[in-house]
Parts: sequence; C-alpha cells; structure tokens
Amino acid sequence: MEDDWAAVAEAISNRLRELGLTQLEVAARSKVSPATIRELQYNKMPRRRNPRTLEALSEALDWPSDYLGKVLTGTAAQPYAEEANDPVLRKLDDVLEQLQELRSRVDAVERRQAGGAEQS
Repeated sequence: MEDDWAAVAEAISNRLRELGLTQLEVAARSKVSPATIRELQYNKMPRRRNPRTLEALSEALDWPSDYLGKVLTGTAAQPYAEEANDPVLRKLDDVLEQLQELRSRVDAVERRQAGGAEQS
C-alpha cells in the first residue's frame, strides 16, 4: 500500500482545529520545524520522513506516538482505545450526529424558503 500523505494532512488539520492549536504551538511542543509542519499539514512535497518526526507530532497533538505513522500507512489508527468505551464520549458522538442531522434539515428548509422567495 502506498503512503497516504493526504490522510496525514487531514488528520493534522483536524486535530489542530480540535485542540485550538497553531502550527507554532505544535512546533514548540514537538521540536519539529514550523516549515515541516506546514508541509505535512498542507500535503506539500510529500516524501519519506524520519519516523521520529511523525512520532513527535503525534505526541504534540496528544495522540499515541505511533498514531500518524498508522494514518500514513493506512493501518487502523485509533487515538485511544479506551475512548471507544467511554460512555460520555459515545453519548457526545450521538449528540454530534443528531446536531449534524438537524443542521442539514435546517439548511434544506432555508434552501426551500430561498427558492420560494425568488419565485414570488
């Protein structure tokens, strides 16, 4: 299987957003240069990296050290196995799913209303 640098980029971007961190903050935590983080986050110049780079970034993003390496190779990467069994997190996932469903319904209603207003 070919390395999936796009998946690594997406994982980093999503995690930065989740944690509210900047590239500079992750650079300080990981000791990885901001330029390297930028290349990885935006999938610029995908190429083999020192495994320690992905390990340091994984740890700086509060993941197990092998997380981004598993994302890269397409191995089933699970941030924390114990999170899968946490009832609060499962309930939160359910609430998030319901919220997304409600949001899509509201969007559909707004589109219908906008279409009706244009026809008037």
